Amino acid sequence: MHRFEESSLRTVLYDAAILVEYSFHSPDRAISVPGNWERDVAVKRLITTNEAVELFRTNRDQERAIAYTISFSISRPSQIIKCVNSQVGMEEEASRLKRASPKALISATAANELLIFILADPGDALLVPIPYYPGFDRDLRWRTGVKIVPIHCDSSNNFQVTPQALEAAYKDAEAMNIKVRGVLITNPSNPLGATIQRSVLEDILDFATQKNIHLVSDEIYSGSTFSSSEFVSIAEILEARGYKDSERVHIVYSLSKDLGLPGFRVGTIYSYNDKVVTTARKMSSFTLISSQTQHLLATMLSDKVFTKNYIKINRERLRKRYEMIIQGLRSAGIECLKGNAGLFCWMNLSPLLKTPTKEGELSLWNSIIHDLKLNISPGSSCHCSEPGWFRVCFANMSEQTLEVALKRIHNFMEQKKTETN
Repeated sequence: MHRFEESSLRTVLYDAAILVEYSFHSPDRAISVPGNWERDVAVKRLITTNEAVELFRTNRDQERAIAYTISFSISRPSQIIKCVNSQVGMEEEASRLKRASPKALISATAANELLIFILADPGDALLVPIPYYPGFDRDLRWRTGVKIVPIHCDSSNNFQVTPQALEAAYKDAEAMNIKVRGVLITNPSNPLGATIQRSVLEDILDFATQKNIHLVSDEIYSGSTFSSSEFVSIAEILEARGYKDSERVHIVYSLSKDLGLPGFRVGTIYSYNDKVVTTARKMSSFTLISSQTQHLLATMLSDKVFTKNYIKINRERLRKRYEMIIQGLRSAGIECLKGNAGLFCWMNLSPLLKTPTKEGELSLWNSIIHDLKLNISPGSSCHCSEPGWFRVCFANMSEQTLEVALKRIHNFMEQKKTETN
């Protein structure tokens, strides 16, 4: 058989296989099947799709390559998405959230950005509690053209969001003639290292409903709480309310933090909104996760013994490391915000500021960087409105290294006391 004839035959066979397979597995024709059988089919579907796309790209049949990719993304969720879904909030949360599953799960390498492209137009605004993850300035704004209007939170109530702060931020946007499209929260919080209380989540959802705007909950650290009972997902709030107003709620998750796989670029969007889901499926073609990555992670996450053990050990180690750094800082005379999640703590060095300003904070930070050789993040980089707070990561080093860091901080504080006296 000539190469051209072989290629043509393979094209026809792939078309037939895809048409039969995806029509059979489409959401509106979904049937109940054994888990092992479905996992095998999902993996075969990944391999078949990848082979077909590679063939069409080689033959410069870009239209077919794109069509096959979209066919996969709009078919019944692939195994990797199901595995991620079962792990969001991790093993203990899976049973709690089972009935609170959203309408669809979309995989993407840039989930937050993809969602903002869908929800807002250039020049529109999102309300985001401060302090917030510094990368949001890049992820949410640079390419979307969307503005961030801060929701001012302070230490008087442990930086929790209040109805008054929400309303003030909304009025600030109105005063600047900016249309507010939604509220974006991080739960657990980066940089605070703490979960959002249930009552606060209810207030935020009530506010979004009242203003008829969206609510995006970034739950990327949900599996890194020190105890499973300490985290409440926005999905649970919706479940308790019978899913009323659920179409305005969207959840973002990733394997980057809980499983320590940032290089894999695996993110997911959980949405209860049909229009958002439809648009995200189409736009996810620009941020697809490779078939090889999906296959590898599907195999890993399907191992329930491994995942349960991993999460248990990870939580134990995070709690132990957190207690270690908190006790070490306290012995040096430094207090931190009470935390219960994440890879960092929120340290208060405001008593050491020469002046209670951003400049005073950066001067102290510069001294810590150059004199102590410790890399911590100043609160101003997280847009914190109170000078003197710093984010300290404790999970990216050995215990021996952390002990060295704590010793340097202790000596630094002793030196400061001597200078004061």
